[in-house]
Amino acid sequence: MKVYQTNEIKNIALLGSAGSGKTTLAESMVYEAGIIKRRGTVEGKNTMSDYFPVEQEYGYSVFSTVFHVEWNNKKLNIIDCPGSDDFVGGAITALNVTDQAVLLINGQYGPEVGTMNAFRNTEKLKKPVIFLVNQLDRDNCDFDQILAQLKEVYGPNCVPVQYPIATGAGFNSVIDVLLMKKYSWKPEGGAPIIEDIPADQLEKAKEWKAKLVEAAAAGDDTLMEKFFESEDLSEDEMREGIRKGLVTRSIFPVFCVCAGRDMGVRRLMEFLGNVVPFVSEMPVIKNAAGKDVPADASAPTSLYFFKTGVEPHIGEVQYFKVMSGVVKSGDDLTNADRGSKERIGTLYACAGANRIHIKYPNSKFSRAIKAVNEAETEKMMAALQKMRQEDPTWVVEQSKELRQIIVHGQGEFHLRTLKWRMENNEKIQIEYQEPKIPYRETITKMARADYRHKKQSGGAGQFGEVHLIVEPYTDGMPDPTSFTIGGQEFKMNIKSKEEKDLEWGGKLVFINSVVGGAIDMRFMPAILKGVMERMEQGPLTGSYARDVRVIVYDGKMHPVDSNELSFMLAARNAFSAAFKEAGPKVLEPIYDLEVLVPADYMGDVMSDLQGRRAIIMGMDSENGYQKLTAKIPLKELASYSIALSSFTTQFSSYELVPNDIQQELIKQHEAEMKDED
Repeated sequence: MKVYQTNEIKNIALLGSAGSGKTTLAESMVYEAGIIKRRGTVEGKNTMSDYFPVEQEYGYSVFSTVFHVEWNNKKLNIIDCPGSDDFVGGAITALNVTDQAVLLINGQYGPEVGTMNAFRNTEKLKKPVIFLVNQLDRDNCDFDQILAQLKEVYGPNCVPVQYPIATGAGFNSVIDVLLMKKYSWKPEGGAPIIEDIPADQLEKAKEWKAKLVEAAAAGDDTLMEKFFESEDLSEDEMREGIRKGLVTRSIFPVFCVCAGRDMGVRRLMEFLGNVVPFVSEMPVIKNAAGKDVPADASAPTSLYFFKTGVEPHIGEVQYFKVMSGVVKSGDDLTNADRGSKERIGTLYACAGANRIHIKYPNSKFSRAIKAVNEAETEKMMAALQKMRQEDPTWVVEQSKELRQIIVHGQGEFHLRTLKWRMENNEKIQIEYQEPKIPYRETITKMARADYRHKKQSGGAGQFGEVHLIVEPYTDGMPDPTSFTIGGQEFKMNIKSKEEKDLEWGGKLVFINSVVGGAIDMRFMPAILKGVMERMEQGPLTGSYARDVRVIVYDGKMHPVDSNELSFMLAARNAFSAAFKEAGPKVLEPIYDLEVLVPADYMGDVMSDLQGRRAIIMGMDSENGYQKLTAKIPLKELASYSIALSSFTTQFSSYELVPNDIQQELIKQHEAEMKDED
C-alpha cells in the first residue's frame, strides 16, 4: 500500500436508517477500488461488511465495519455504521473518529426517523454532512419530493450537486451541476459514460447550478465577493467553497446513487477524495488532559482506540485512529487511563472481513438474564463482558437489590441479537425475564411502637427493650420537640442525631432522645443497625425504604443480659411495627421521556402514553418532527422500544404508586414470601 500523507487521507462515516443501503454501498466502493473481485449482497450473506453470523442471520448490520479504499491518490478510511437505533453506539463511536458523515436516504421512503436521529448525532459532534439519495431505481422513488422533504426538515442548506433525469426501473443517468455533465451507466453499472448535458435538461441544470454556486460562495467572504461581481465561480472555487461550507455545516450537498447497481459510486468517491474537509481543516482534538492534539506526523505519537472486536479464529482486535505522530509494530506507548506501558502488536489495514469519554444514549430496553443451567452463570458473565467490549451500549448490571442480572440495551432487536450470539457463538442457553422494578417504601404519617426482646436459655440471657417514633422526613424540617400520641405527650430531649444518605436514594435520620440512662449509649449503634436492616427490606414489598426519621426516646436494659444483639433485634421489630402503622406507601421510579414523532402520529402516541400512565408535560417541534415530553413510570417503559424507537429517557424521581397497584404489589410480595417459606 502507498504511504499517504495527512492531506491525502479522508475519514468518513456511512450513516442512515436500517435498509438505506449502507452495506451495499460499502460493497460497491471496495469493489470499484479493486479490494474485492466480486460484489456480494446482503441477501447472499457474502458482503465485506456484514460478515458476522448474527448479521447474516438477520440481514442487518450489528457492528460498525472499518474499511478503506484508495481512489485518485487519496485514501478514504470509512466506517459502515449499523442503521438500527438499537445499535446507535457504533454510529456515535464512528463520528468521534471521522471528519465527514455521508447520510444515506432510502429512495423509497425519503427522510425517516433514523435519518433524523443520525443527523442529530452529527449536529451534537459538529460533523459535516453529505446527503446521499440511494435506491433511485425503485418504482416509488420521487427525488423532487425527497429534496423538498430534506429542505423542509434540515433547511435550505440542502443543495443538490446532482439530480436524476428519471427514477424508477429506468434510472440510469444523473445531471452533475458541479461539473455540468451528464453521467449515465450501462445496465451493469461501474464506469460512467460522461457527456454534455442534453438540450432538454440544460435550462434546469443551469438553474440548479446557480443555487449551488450561491451556496458554495456563502462559505467564504472572498468567494462571495466574486459571486456578487460575476454571479459565477470556477469548478475549483466551488469545491473550495463547498469544503469550507461543509466544515461550518452551512451547506449539505445532496448526491444521487444506486448502490445496488453500482451507479454513481465512482463519482461519489471522487467527490469524497477531492472536496470533503481534510483533517487539518477540522477543529483540533483535545486529549484526556485537555491539551490540543494537532494532526501532525512530526508531533508525539498519540492513538485513540475506538473499538474492540472479537474476530472468529483471530481473537481480540483493537481499532485505533492515529491522532498525531507515527506508529509501527513493536512501539511501546503509555496507556493514558492506566499509566501502564502497552506494546503495539501486528498492524493491518482493515477492509471488513478482509483484512474519553464517548457519551452513549441511555438504554431503552432492559431484561433480566439468566443461564438456563445455573452452573454456567459465571461463563455467561464472562461472555457478556466480552460482548460489551465490542458494543458499549450493552450495559450489564448485577443488581443486589433486585437479585437479578440485568442487561440494558437500545431495543428488543439489540437484546435478541445478544441472545443469538450467546446461544450460537458461546453455546450458553439463556432466558430473558422482565426485570423487577426497584420500588421504594416510605411512610406518610407519624407512629409509635415498642418491642422487648427477651430470651433466657441458661447462663447469660438476652434482653433489650426499645421505644421509638417514626415519621416522614423531608430536607430542612426542624428537629422534633414533642409528640402527642393517643392523648399522651412525649417530650423530646435530643442527645445525638445522625443523617444517613442512603445509597439507594433518600435519607434516614436517626435521633437519640433517651433520658435518664434508660438505654446505655453503647447500644445506640446496635439499635441503628437494627433499623437499617429493616430499611433495606421494607415490610410492604421487601423494597428499600427511604425518607424516614426515627426517634428512640425510651427503653430498658438489664445489667447482665443486655447486649448489642438484643438491642438490634428489639429495634428491628419496633421499627417494623411502627412503619406498618405510619401509613406506609410504595414509591415507583418515574422517568422523563422525550419522544420525536411525525405530526400525523402525534395523537396515537399521546393516547398510547396515557394508557401507560404517562403525564404529558409539553409539546414542541424539532426538524420537522413533533417533540413530546412526558413523565412516565419505569414499569410502563419495559417494552416501549418495541412500540416506538425514537425516544430518550432519564431518571426523574420517585412518586407514590396508585393504591390499586400498591395492593397488587403487596399481594405479590406476600405470595413470594410464602413460596420461600
